[in-house]
Amino acid sequence: MSVRIQKTFEALFALEDLRGIFRDSLPTGLDEEEEKALRDKIADLKSIIVELEEDRGTPRTTKIADTLDIRSREEECINIQPIQAAGRLTTEARKALISYGDGYSTCDACRKPFRLDKITKPSIAEFHDDLAKFVNMDQARVVPGARRGFQAVASTLVSKGDPVIVSALAHYTEFLAVEEAGGVVKEVPLGDGNLVTADATAEKIEEVVREGGKAPALVMIDHYDYQFANEHDIRGIAKVAHQYDIPFLYNGAYTVGVMPVDGKAIGADFVVGSGHKSMASVAPSGVLATTDEWASSVLRTTAMVGDVTSRKFGIKEVEMLGCTLMGGTLLSMMASFPAVKERTLRWDDEVKKSNYFIDALLTIGGTKVLSEYPRKHTLTKVDTTGSFDTVARTHKRRGFYFSDELSERGIVGEFAGATRTWKLNTYGLSWKQIRYLAGAFTEIAEKYELPITR
Repeated sequence: MSVRIQKTFEALFALEDLRGIFRDSLPTGLDEEEEKALRDKIADLKSIIVELEEDRGTPRTTKIADTLDIRSREEECINIQPIQAAGRLTTEARKALISYGDGYSTCDACRKPFRLDKITKPSIAEFHDDLAKFVNMDQARVVPGARRGFQAVASTLVSKGDPVIVSALAHYTEFLAVEEAGGVVKEVPLGDGNLVTADATAEKIEEVVREGGKAPALVMIDHYDYQFANEHDIRGIAKVAHQYDIPFLYNGAYTVGVMPVDGKAIGADFVVGSGHKSMASVAPSGVLATTDEWASSVLRTTAMVGDVTSRKFGIKEVEMLGCTLMGGTLLSMMASFPAVKERTLRWDDEVKKSNYFIDALLTIGGTKVLSEYPRKHTLTKVDTTGSFDTVARTHKRRGFYFSDELSERGIVGEFAGATRTWKLNTYGLSWKQIRYLAGAFTEIAEKYELPITR
């Protein structure tokens, strides 16, 4: 870790130590011992700031709570990890996490009717309305990750033995949501280019009806899948689902928060997004949005009554288990939201940067792109079996030589040791970083005398 990054973390930690003094004091102010501790800590902070400014000094803190390493990869490196790129916190989200990290911080001003989406201070109720508008749906709820959105819909609509249509590229959490509800997954096979089409979906529905005697309870398809990040005919699939009177769930784990999403234009009954994957939020976080038609079902309130106490909790929503995201998780999502809304308007530029890098990668002989090309997304699956893997076959470090070379150039996030098929994501990188990234891969290829087409 560079000295300045090290000292930045130490300064942040010192400020938290200062904060701890105030937390341990009385509301009337600091006592003599606390004042001394405060002055000592301020002096310590000042010395750290001097070291930061002068780019000197040795590490004072290398662990958090004696066991946790300092995570500095986002400050030190270009991180191309496929699932982390769009989940990096904004500066405002990091500030919110510092301020609202306590477990029930969102509940300081919780009043009747005692439900998360009704809290007005901080403006959580307004945020829920804004989320629904953001994806052009009628109602929205925050959930602990996209998987909990799938779970809420599946447990509402799917009964034991019900078939549910998913993609042959569906994420495992879609499978689990269906399984937990007692349903049975039915996969739409892939067509040319590893794409899911409306026609193939219609054929699968017909097959399910023919074999089981009833229509699927739900169609749940990813807009961009997690394996190739190919774009599937989501509007056509939604239209097919409705032709068979089947509700349609739009899986926007890789779209909501990075590109414009219009749920009603798509024809979605449900829109599910991932906060920690695509909305610059702390994990686990996500969003479930729906139309008014389905809100009374998936957002139904409890009707249960205690047999001894006769207690009722009618305002609590069953699928949300009353309340969902609390503390820093939700507030990070809210703090990032203005920047997230703005960045979706620059999606075309993100795709241009993705293609710039992929074009450079393809100049290295033997390299292939397994995803759609030209790219329509920033997540890409590549095949370097014919390029970087040819070096790995005889290198004493095998595939780890490639990770070593990238790490030396400040690039992390590739699957360690992988030199055949692997994924990367360029989302959020500046043009300066994209050009550096492209140059680094070319430089490694040149070092090992791989052929390059100019």
